[in-house]
Amino acid sequence: MKLAEALILRADHQKRIEQLKQRLLRNAKVQEGDEPAEDPRELMAELERVAEDLTSLIQRINRTNAATALAGGATITAALARRDVLGARQAAYRDLAQAASITDQARYSRSEVKFQSTVNVAEIQRQADDLARQYRELDATIQETNWRTELIEE
Repeated sequence: MKLAEALILRADHQKRIEQLKQRLLRNAKVQEGDEPAEDPRELMAELERVAEDLTSLIQRINRTNAATALAGGATITAALARRDVLGARQAAYRDLAQAASITDQARYSRSEVKFQSTVNVAEIQRQADDLARQYRELDATIQETNWRTELIEE
């Protein structure tokens, strides 16, 4: 199985656990004398099976990410950390540019407060755009590697 397929399977397992949780909650109690629509014990057993499979899958994904190098020599694990930080930085600069933009500053009298930007909005936006580009390029490299890499067996 390719690493990318394992990642898709991981997402499916996570959704399945959430669905089972919701079904369990709907069947957690019934009116006295009624039967639940589904047996909670069977749902819990299925939840445990899926959770066990998910644990094993995540462990295999993590081992594969730590052992697989990208073209530059960094592991997938290191690239994922870098990608996450690029995304956080890009969001911070984008939000800063948005906050610093002076929009529609209609003043009705001289006593009203006038605001001015404390940063160069255009430069901040360029930084955000550059970080977004770096994020996209790194993400594409990671995705390509995921589709070429076999998942490490247990």
